[in-house]
Amino acid sequence: MTSSQPFVPSSPFSSSASHLKKSKFTYKHLSQLALASTACPLRVIAHVDLDAFYAQCEGVRLGIAEDQPLAVQQWQGLIAINYPARKFGLTRHITITEAKKLCPNLIMQHVATWREGDAKWAYHEDAFAHIATHKVSLDPYRLESRRILACIKDALPAPPVQRVEKASVDEVFLDLSAQVHAVLLERHPEISGPAPYDDPTERLPRPPTTALDWNTDAVVDLDIHETEDDDPDWDDIVMLIGSEIVRSVRAAIRDRLKYTCSAGIARNKMIAKLGSAHKKPNQQTIVRNRAVQQFMGGFKFTKIRNLGGKLGEDVVAKFGTEQVKDLLDVSLGQLKANLGDDTGSWVYEIIRGEDTSEVNSRTQIKSMLSAKSFRPTINCHDQAVKWLRIFAADIFTRLVEEGVLENKRRPRSINLHHRQGGQMRSRQAPIPSGKPIDESLLFEIAKNLLGQVIVDGRAWPCANLQLSVGGFEEGPTGNRGIGGFLLRGDEAKAMKHSLYDGDGHILNRSNTRPEKRPRSESGAIQRFLSRHGTNHGESDDNKLSMLTDLDKPKASSLLTVADLDEAHQISSHKGNGQLRCGDKKSPIEAQSRRNFQLETTSRTASPTTQTFFCKACDQSLPATGKEEHEDWHFAKSIATAERSSGTAKAPSASEPKAKNPMATRKLGPSRLAASQSASKRVEKGQSRLAFG
Repeated sequence: MTSSQPFVPSSPFSSSASHLKKSKFTYKHLSQLALASTACPLRVIAHVDLDAFYAQCEGVRLGIAEDQPLAVQQWQGLIAINYPARKFGLTRHITITEAKKLCPNLIMQHVATWREGDAKWAYHEDAFAHIATHKVSLDPYRLESRRILACIKDALPAPPVQRVEKASVDEVFLDLSAQVHAVLLERHPEISGPAPYDDPTERLPRPPTTALDWNTDAVVDLDIHETEDDDPDWDDIVMLIGSEIVRSVRAAIRDRLKYTCSAGIARNKMIAKLGSAHKKPNQQTIVRNRAVQQFMGGFKFTKIRNLGGKLGEDVVAKFGTEQVKDLLDVSLGQLKANLGDDTGSWVYEIIRGEDTSEVNSRTQIKSMLSAKSFRPTINCHDQAVKWLRIFAADIFTRLVEEGVLENKRRPRSINLHHRQGGQMRSRQAPIPSGKPIDESLLFEIAKNLLGQVIVDGRAWPCANLQLSVGGFEEGPTGNRGIGGFLLRGDEAKAMKHSLYDGDGHILNRSNTRPEKRPRSESGAIQRFLSRHGTNHGESDDNKLSMLTDLDKPKASSLLTVADLDEAHQISSHKGNGQLRCGDKKSPIEAQSRRNFQLETTSRTASPTTQTFFCKACDQSLPATGKEEHEDWHFAKSIATAERSSGTAKAPSASEPKAKNPMATRKLGPSRLAASQSASKRVEKGQSRLAFG
């Protein structure tokens, strides 16, 4: 049977190469980009680095022209040199005299200092000549760093899309992945839909663009096996979008705060940081995925973070090179054999540009230190106290940045380090958690710690003094002060009008008053005492049932000796203080007998029930309650004895003592056996003596 309709293929074949060619990235990679996953190959990370930051801060503060050579001075050395001054060959390793010779019009600005005895840092013209009485303060640069960080955050979308990590006072990492993902879908809606066949491993279509405009950015050359003739893939597209975002951030810093900065854009933090230093000042460098090997090959691996210091020296000593391109020829096995499995694997990955560290927006300080080395040394308590005041003020200023005033974070301990000669001594104290932290609190604790050091002896001369705080913890959240429970202003007036009428009288609110709960009458004592005025005519049988009710092992009717004493005061005869089971004047006994009758009626229904005869009660009772019944009589006898001893006249020395009821009480078989066993037991280390 043939169809009348011509055959049409469901997927028409096209000879176009662009239609057949697919991206090497999948829909899964696209979703990882939205989540800023560290495993995503489309990830976009930027590193923003301020250009000669300390020098820029002083230039902006003083209003100096950007082409004016300027250096920041600390004592007799230089700690920062702007780029116009570097053209004259100035470096941080030369002296002030040499700098003046190389650049006669150089402006040198000394850093701000804390002067001995002052409560605030300031700029002093003669600070370089007073190293013994001044301490360096970097607070001006920290304050500017906070302003720059706030500007960067304002230029980006709000969290959680925004991910910003402050790496130091003059550098910041940005994870732009989530923001780039949003822009990418807006520009290329063809990839915004679900994956074909709902399979996230399906590859994306190739980008429609065949050429990219990188504007004025510095783009690193591609690897040897890559050419610019190849069409760009989605990793190139996301880098282009990331470069546009970073350019807008840098422009915002420039326009608002007058600072220039450089940036690096790459797939991870390590390459981005190397890229920001590639072209300076005031430029940004893009390291595409296809250019990583070419870019990394030109570096010394000692320039890579965590590969300097002892580890870098160890690698150089064992492999005889410090160039990344030379170390790329070393196999993974050789690296593990020489550096260990973990270190060897890490070095193997890092020199190939692999880094999965994430941008942590909650990087927090663990400790703060303020210190001073004394040249010449200090020799008395008063001098040390002056410096402690400066240290406390310095640390408190930095604590404010951490949010101590808003109770966001606060340190738990404070430490004092004191060096005398070659000996360093330390003292520590907790910071009271119930008090707000301020400068005076830190100063008082520091003075106490210094006093402890002095008491130990040999405190002078002092060559170095350090004060630090640590053990930071998050402040409590959600707590309300007492003011949060009070009403003020219009709210208080509205509440007052709702409670009082026009004449100032309290409104009748009886209709809203809750009803009283009825008093429970289930307690045994309440039942007994409530009937003492109506039961005098009860029969002896009813009295006995009342007594029997007391010996029932129920939680609701257990009585103490004090309860028995209260019952005795109601039912005992005047003067003799005796309490008898058959006394018709006792309401408690009357009720007890009545309850007992009801109890024994049900118990004696069975002819096999065993009974015993109580002489005190003159009744036969069930044998199962014998011990409890005897205990009741025993407790009653104790109460009677205690009452008699309290009211009777104290006996003289010649009169015989009253016999203890406990001594005459006949114990049950189980209690007697336990008592005899306890009397025969001899503790370890003791011996029994023979008497009589």
